Amino acid sequence: MIDPGAVSSADVSAADVAVAALPLRTRFRGITVRELALVRGPAGWGEFCPFVEYDDAEAAAWWRCAREAAEVGWPAPVRDRVEVNVTVPAVDPEHAHRIVTEARSRTAKVKVAEKGPDAAQTMRDDLARVEAVRDALGPGGRVRVDANGGWDVDGAVAAVTALARAAGGLEYVEQPCATVEELAAVRRRVDVRVAADESIRRAEDPLRVARAEAADVAVLKVAPLGGVRAALRMAEVIGLPCVVSSAVESSVGLAAGLALAGALPELPFACGLGTADLLAADVVATPFHPVDGVLAVPPSPPAPDPSLLARYAAEPATRDWWTARLRRVQALAREDSAVPDRPT
Repeated sequence: MIDPGAVSSADVSAADVAVAALPLRTRFRGITVRELALVRGPAGWGEFCPFVEYDDAEAAAWWRCAREAAEVGWPAPVRDRVEVNVTVPAVDPEHAHRIVTEARSRTAKVKVAEKGPDAAQTMRDDLARVEAVRDALGPGGRVRVDANGGWDVDGAVAAVTALARAAGGLEYVEQPCATVEELAAVRRRVDVRVAADESIRRAEDPLRVARAEAADVAVLKVAPLGGVRAALRMAEVIGLPCVVSSAVESSVGLAAGLALAGALPELPFACGLGTADLLAADVVATPFHPVDGVLAVPPSPPAPDPSLLARYAAEPATRDWWTARLRRVQALAREDSAVPDRPT
């Protein structure tokens, strides 16, 4: 077993941790800058990037993922390439059409039901965006929508019905409602697959989704689930077809998601790992930008480019905040024995 203190709070220094602030091309999830910490270990680099509103207890899984990459490395893949979807934020139809056309992916995930004072969307906006995406993909492309739990049951049923019509058919709807009970109710009333995201990665009991027959698809995000090995165990026990998605990481963090997608025994859906395209900057010289909707599975995390780390280094106050957060989360995780043995 790896010593839980191998990268301890006392070891956190400028040589071990780099904090970056990467601009986004478009407001996404209410943010325009993605803040993250990169941690260097004997196996390479890991990324620690729980969203700033997450408390330390929830962030502990993100630390286990970063530590797995930096300290242990990943299981051997069973495939070397992964098909990915293009992600379309809550933008106007013309912008949505351009994003999909330029991506040349066969699958698009469209954000809908966007909330917030600066980005509130109407159903008319969502329908227009989905229609534009369908036009850009052509009849053979696949459209999925993601509501991030933004509807109640009746609203979800009405919205999914209308959006499926606008899309000429939906591959699935991701997290239409917030709770497992609501997901199950929607699933009984619509003819579109229901995918669960937050109901798995932010749940005290992720397996309730399967027991309640609340979803057809499990969305796995490697960092919130604690790393590649932990996510593989989740895939095995949840017993649903899986799609791997990102949490808008840099290419260092995306590498872990690609490692998970590469290691899953079955991968029936395009994965949501093309999100380097959402960033206006990255920390590596060659980011994971899909080519014709495909990404290669890397053998290890890419090393950040020192010049890019310097260019996009966070302000001192932000760097200090992330370093302090990392130390607190490491202290919480120190007794956790979930990180597997170092391979021999």
